[in-house]
Amino acid sequence: MDKKVRILIAEDHTILREGLRALLLGEQDFEVVGEAEDGREAIRRIEELTPDLVLMDLSMPRMSGLDAIRELKKRHPKTKILALTVHKTEEYVLECLKAGADGYVLKDATHSELTTAIKSVLMGKRYLSPGVSDQVIEGYLEGRRDVVVASVWDTLTQREREVLKLIAEGYKNKDVADYLCISLKTVEKHRANLMRKLNLHNAAALTAFAMEKGLVTK
Repeated sequence: MDKKVRILIAEDHTILREGLRALLLGEQDFEVVGEAEDGREAIRRIEELTPDLVLMDLSMPRMSGLDAIRELKKRHPKTKILALTVHKTEEYVLECLKAGADGYVLKDATHSELTTAIKSVLMGKRYLSPGVSDQVIEGYLEGRRDVVVASVWDTLTQREREVLKLIAEGYKNKDVADYLCISLKTVEKHRANLMRKLNLHNAAALTAFAMEKGLVTK
């Protein structure tokens, strides 16, 4: 590579973020230009720093990596995004790729696999960790992709997903309204829509669903 690849790390766990930084700084072709602790901060930092590639954790507080990927691909379609996660399920992988991620790497990957994944997506190739590749291919062959696309999850708007995540993290309606800069009445409407669409009737059920979807960690 003629110049160093500018990388931003979006990861809410400090020790993992520092570990990733140390690994990447050991590569002469890579340069870590910034860090973020949640999806909203990642969007702000990318606007400021215009990195070539973002390492995006999917389970972060307030705004998930998945929602951040959707937003970033609208604003900066040329920026490469490599999802970094513990989730191995076929549904989660397909949802992430549909959002616009260029690659999907599990957090138990080796240093060499991470380096390979970064270089692959920078060359315009799609990269999936070996641990999920077979499951995704098998899902496509068996025709399960249609089931994923048609799930109730896909009926939720991005704002509804943001509200769901904040509710699952324990935020009260007023706190959600303040954080998203919307009215309390709008939050209550989103909450009612979530319960209706998901057929769930209390905060505990919404939280369990959010955990199942990887919006919050268990």
